[in-house]
Parts: sequence; structure tokens; C-alpha cells
Amino acid sequence: MKNIIATTIISLGFLLSAGNSTAQNANHVYSYPVGTSIINLLAESQGQGNKGILIGATDEMIAACAPEGTFPNAMNAFLVQMPSQTVLVDAGLGRELFNNLESLGVSPSQIDIILLTHMHGDHTGGLLREGVVMFPNAKLYLSQPEYDYWMGDEKFKQQQQIIAAYKDQLHLFQPCELGKSTTDLVPGLTAYAAYGHTPGHTIYMLESGGEKLLVWGDLTHAMALQMPYPQVAVTYDVNPDDAIAARKQVLEYVSKYNIPIAGMHVAYPAMGSIKRQASGGYSFIPF
Repeated sequence: MKNIIATTIISLGFLLSAGNSTAQNANHVYSYPVGTSIINLLAESQGQGNKGILIGATDEMIAACAPEGTFPNAMNAFLVQMPSQTVLVDAGLGRELFNNLESLGVSPSQIDIILLTHMHGDHTGGLLREGVVMFPNAKLYLSQPEYDYWMGDEKFKQQQQIIAAYKDQLHLFQPCELGKSTTDLVPGLTAYAAYGHTPGHTIYMLESGGEKLLVWGDLTHAMALQMPYPQVAVTYDVNPDDAIAARKQVLEYVSKYNIPIAGMHVAYPAMGSIKRQASGGYSFIPF
């Protein structure tokens, strides 16, 4: 269970059942102020995930949280508009990304920085079109462990093609440890390690005007179950045990310090707050 086969890792047009994606509509963009910045949801699709992706979910958990065997899900990227820079966190599938950016009056050439949480296909799909770099003026940030993982095996051709295309824009870094003293990766944004879903999976803390929000990438894929039961993993996790440990650590941290979150597989509006429950699990309160 430590490693999912390459075809499962790479072919990530997956999370939502076939046919569940929606056309461009009001549920694709949502904006929320964080201090002097604005974070914008850029949703690629809204749909339903299936219980078949769950690892460690009992029949009782599923009956209580997903009685139909499905749960709300989504594929998202986020745009952070700061006073001095425009930052894209992940690039989705590229299906609705450019329509969503256009609806906000932002062109790809205006993106200054791209922060990747990891390199699964539903987070990097918008970076290239027919081999052409779509964000020519952006610096592309990727954690060193994530880079090493995808560059370490020739079967990961899609990821290696992206890295090669962005080689002159690529910046590798080591994420900080959550809760420790840190240095901003770029002004107003700190990168933290949350390994497990992939070996270099990284989450990003936005801090602006004295306020914070954590973009937690693929820390969850099934909010309906993984909030009350953080011990539930998914088949897309390269290392499910590490993914569970990272999820528990982050949930404890954001609930303790009242830090709102944004997630790549959280249904619209994909942002909200986390509260710890007496049962030991957590609840998510969307904005």
C-alpha cells in the first residue's frame, strides 16, 4: 500500500466520477479577502467522489457520512492577488483554468509566481498546451523532494516534460516544518511540508494584513469522511500512513489557531474554517 502504481498516480482525471464535471458557471469562481490580499477559487469541476477510493473507512463510517456511497468533491486551483504580486497555486487540469482567470480579468502573462503543491496531473494540467509554456513570466516553485520523486523514474514522462519546459523558470526549495520558525518562500507566503500524498506534497500559508489562510492542497479528498475520521486515506496517496499523519497535524494546528483553509478537492466555495469536535474528529464550516 506504500506505493500506488504509476498509472494511478499519473492519470488523475479521476477524482470525480466520469461525467460529473460542470460547464463554466457561478460555482467556478469565489473570492475571499485575507488582509490586503484576495484569494480566488478557480474551480475546474464540481462533482461526487466514490467510496471506492477510500482506505480504512469502515461500513459504519460510510453509512454515517456517505450513505449513498458518494461524497461532494471538486478539482480546484487558487489565485492569490497580493498588492505586489499575483500568485497561482496549482494549475488544475487546464479545463476551466483560463476561463476562470479571464473572468477575474487576469491573463496568464500577468501571473508572477506559480506555487505547486505537488505534480499530479490535476494540479499541473494548465502549465502546458501542446508543449507550450502557458505562463511565460511566472517563476515556478516546486519542493525539492517532489522534484526528486518525479525526476527519479523515467515512467513519469508527463511531469518530466513540464519540468523541462519550465527549466529556466523553476525554483526548487525545502519546505518548512509546520509550527516551527520559518522564512517566507516568497513575500507573504510560507511553504510547509505535508508529505504523504506525494513524497514532496507542500502546503502554503498566506499571511496578509495580520490575517492568515492555509492552502492545503490534497490534504483531503473526501471531506465528508476525512474531517470526522482523519485516519481515512485514499488510493491516490503514495504513502497513506504519512498522509494520515500530515492531515492530523495540520487539522490540529489550524483548529488550534483558528486559521481558515482552502483545499484543492473541497467542494465550492472550497474555503472555510476547521473546528475540533469532542469526538476527536473535526468539522468544516465553509465560508
